[in-house]
Amino acid sequence: MACELPWSSGVALSRWSRGELAREVVQRGIVARISGTTIWRWLSEDAIKPWQHRTWIFPRDPDFEVKAARVLDLYQGVWENLPLRDDEYVISADEKTSIQARVRIYPTAPPGASQPMRVEHEYARGGALAYLAAWDVRRARVFGRCEPKTGIRPFDRLVAHVMGQEPYRSARRVFWIVDNGSSHRGAPSVVRLQNTWPNLTLVHLPVHASWLNQVEIYFSIIQRKVLTPNDFTSLDDVATRLLAFENRYEEIAKPFAWKFTRDDLSRLLAEASTIKEPERKVA
Repeated sequence: MACELPWSSGVALSRWSRGELAREVVQRGIVARISGTTIWRWLSEDAIKPWQHRTWIFPRDPDFEVKAARVLDLYQGVWENLPLRDDEYVISADEKTSIQARVRIYPTAPPGASQPMRVEHEYARGGALAYLAAWDVRRARVFGRCEPKTGIRPFDRLVAHVMGQEPYRSARRVFWIVDNGSSHRGAPSVVRLQNTWPNLTLVHLPVHASWLNQVEIYFSIIQRKVLTPNDFTSLDDVATRLLAFENRYEEIAKPFAWKFTRDDLSRLLAEASTIKEPERKVA
């Protein structure tokens, strides 16, 4: 019963807890009495935790494995079965949208003895901006820009910011790994960027595969270290801290220890292929 979805048997729950399981087995007449602790102990022996859940996306891109494998090869320093040369670089780029400036009604109080930092719950909205970043996968360097919004022109400015300086300007090839966002989607973006920068090679991830983009790891770092808790005086304050953090982070940055390989991808897709995607009717 713990390995069934509750609503499949008419129980009005989103997921089981040990207490709800204990109540249900009594109501079904399976046992006369049982505690939630006993349920937990039995399930723990088989590593069953129906009270937990995680989200996922079913792979829908017909070329998912081919596109993802190219990116994983680049992370391993390989392109089309040949090792990358010293004058070839791999850039992972994306946009972090709608970063708000929450201006707190009362100033944040610093931490003290037995007292955490205190952040006022109420705030005034100071606007929002977009943060565009490019992460050099093998050199652990980050290049960022703050823009009023995302789009083709802001992204092209990020590309120019990177490609206009050494060693990228005179590199043999610079691979740019991007998702399928509107500012760099499809064949037109390839033509646009490679006409401007002949040594640039745009590499698109599969649809719904931003988790394979290393710059997302950097975005998670700035979310924890710069943007949480969100307490700024203005949008300029947001931009100043984001750009200052780039310099601070580069002092200790190392390439991310990326361990997900082609073999892991093949196993993951093999598991996904055993799951039948349900037909859903939309009212």
